[in-house]
Amino acid sequence: MEQVKLIWDFRGPNSSHTAKHHVTHLKDFTTLESLENTFCDIEQITDMHHIAYMVINKEKMDFIRERLKPNRGQLYKP
Repeated sequence: MEQVKLIWDFRGPNSSHTAKHHVTHLKDFTTLESLENTFCDIEQITDMHHIAYMVINKEKMDFIRERLKPNRGQLYKP
């Protein structure tokens, strides 16, 4: 099954903290909506740019995109 990585960008000196906090909310959402085959984490792009991301099954993309408004997305290849 194809998966998609939905991405939220955070920039600035507090981007790491903000991304970590955002992942907490993403995980709460996955629990609340009982989403399966989903995981969330953060990545450091630079010292001043971190991302929070959620990997989901492609079939759920529109449902989640409408509710959580990610900045961008891409196909996920583990």
